[in-house]
Amino acid sequence: MLCGARHGGCAAQHLTTTGHHVDDMTDTFLRLTPLEVALSAPVGAGAEVVRPRPLGSARAALERAVLPAVRSGRCHVLFSGGRDSSLVLAVATAVARRESLPLPVPVTAVYPGLPESDESGWQELVLRHLGLGRGIVVEVRDERGLLGEVSVASLERRGLVWPAAVQSQPVLLGDLPEGAHVLTGEGGDGVVAGSRGTPLHLLASSRRRPSRDLVRAAIEAIEPSWLAVRRLRRGGSLDGAAPWLTPRALDVLVRETVAARGPLRWDAAKRALLERRSTVLALHNTAAGAAERGLTLVHPLGDAGFVAALAADGGARGFRGRTDTFRRLASDLLPDAVLARTTKARFNTSRWGDRERDFALSWDGSGVDPSLVDAGRLRREWLGTPLPAARFLVHVAWLASAPRATRAGA
Repeated sequence: MLCGARHGGCAAQHLTTTGHHVDDMTDTFLRLTPLEVALSAPVGAGAEVVRPRPLGSARAALERAVLPAVRSGRCHVLFSGGRDSSLVLAVATAVARRESLPLPVPVTAVYPGLPESDESGWQELVLRHLGLGRGIVVEVRDERGLLGEVSVASLERRGLVWPAAVQSQPVLLGDLPEGAHVLTGEGGDGVVAGSRGTPLHLLASSRRRPSRDLVRAAIEAIEPSWLAVRRLRRGGSLDGAAPWLTPRALDVLVRETVAARGPLRWDAAKRALLERRSTVLALHNTAAGAAERGLTLVHPLGDAGFVAALAADGGARGFRGRTDTFRRLASDLLPDAVLARTTKARFNTSRWGDRERDFALSWDGSGVDPSLVDAGRLRREWLGTPLPAARFLVHVAWLASAPRATRAGA
């Protein structure tokens, strides 16, 4: 699906961005540039992406995307209970029944003691509606911690990899049989969602007096990039998004935020998503991590054929937002309560605890670029309830602060 990226592609790369060696002469992961390390995320576009012609409807394309995994007879679905994973599980189940193949096995993580991550009610609703059993349930406490034993062992072997969750994948995938095909809902947040032009569509089709927020969003949608950059700089609206970044890094973040708005046309915006480095690295690296364990990880919502078909279905104006898109894709497969839900569980708190805060207290500030990251502010962020971007930087700092013997192994 994705051929690579112009900045840090699939070629052999003997050093990570922090200077640590990886143990394989051919690096299967796509790496961040030093600037991206400071920003905790890939920047820009330019990936070489196969753009297939749309064949049929988006629903038909999604069924084709899951079919190889279903036909393998060892199809599993990482199922949280959210809309994205519920959609993938529902489509895979429908395809399996139509083809008289084994039903997919849901793989669900539960987090005792973290009420904000409890999706049990939604999970039961979806599984009961689809006529599926509970499948594989993985109980997670602190095993997915950013500096837990699993992540540290992975850091020592792989070096720095984005996204950080790749390092703790064995917690969720460890019980799956070698050779299994695993479907995920990755990519759904961007693909099965509104776009920059959606507020304009909603404004034009609204029969009621529009809200101020909708009018403001529509105005910002047609705002030229140079004006959007100026507005974000003057308003300082991104300062709170990453208070540990220096003005130089914040300037890059502002420009990236504006560029990531994508084209105004809905169909063009969907196709452009696959060219973003953030999309390329997220889909590629999670699949590469699973492949090390003999698993085939597939992201149907990031499949180029599905994206092309969805873009064609929506056309220039697109749909009326995320719920409208879900209804068009799966109104016959899932209860409308699932398709239209507005809540979302949070799992990040399971990755940050006492080990990570203890490291923050002992950290000497090494590993980060002082021209881009203020180490003192970053430490203060870590000692509170850190934002996701700050959490990724703990891997950067740990690799720089690890004992020399550990770094030699990495």
